[in-house]
Amino acid sequence: MSEHACCGGVQRFYRHASHETRGPMKFSAYLPPQARSGKVPVLYFLSGLTCTEETFCIKSHAQKSAADLGLMLISPDTSPREPRIPGDAEHWDFGYSAGFYLDAVQEPWSAHYRMYSYVTRELREIVAAHLPARPEASGIFGHSMGGHGALTLALRNPSLYKSVSAFSPIAAPMQSPWGQKAFSRYLGADRELWRHYDATELVSRGTHPASILIDQGTADQYLAEELLTEKFAAAAAKAGQRLTLRMQPGYDHGYYFIQTFMADHLRHHADQLLP
Repeated sequence: MSEHACCGGVQRFYRHASHETRGPMKFSAYLPPQARSGKVPVLYFLSGLTCTEETFCIKSHAQKSAADLGLMLISPDTSPREPRIPGDAEHWDFGYSAGFYLDAVQEPWSAHYRMYSYVTRELREIVAAHLPARPEASGIFGHSMGGHGALTLALRNPSLYKSVSAFSPIAAPMQSPWGQKAFSRYLGADRELWRHYDATELVSRGTHPASILIDQGTADQYLAEELLTEKFAAAAAKAGQRLTLRMQPGYDHGYYFIQTFMADHLRHHADQLLP
């Protein structure tokens, strides 16, 4: 769709027909200058509620550090946009812009809201086929709803994602209003199915081989009720998951917080993805 010079590399935006969501999907791709001469590790960023494929690129200030380290950055949209489903925009935290990185099983969402399969299969295949990425050196991170996605996708697919981190993740969605609302409507009443998309439940069943980094602001207005970071930390400690949880004093839920610690996260991934 477009290409822009950025920090010695290029920021691109793509649109394609998706067989998983049965409609058009968009994603962004930052190619560092090192990608001109060879394949580079690829890092997937999953954005949060209300975001699009542009949000991370515009607000995170990630490109300079990615250029220095030689990391490709991929950020998909947060839900299908077409075809529209009746009622998909009635709630800011469900439906449009709120795909929750799961495969819905309830109608009418099940036909198109397949973000888990889109990210773990289709998007990875497109990136490997059309961009100078090293698919065997892939990591994943995200923010809020996307932090939930990053943790769950990595814990379920450790062979696909060699590194993982999160900003302010919805860490125990089965116990939070956001998660309960999304899971009940996308997945139905079967709480055993919910457990497949809950990071706290997943880490208690099996750890990721890499150390996980989580940054969480102490002034985050959603921390106590929606994010429940301490529940994931407790489950990780009990399971033996290596975890660095940094509670950052005075920071809220927004992208000024993410900007502040973005370079740390990219170095965290580079340490595990680069030779």
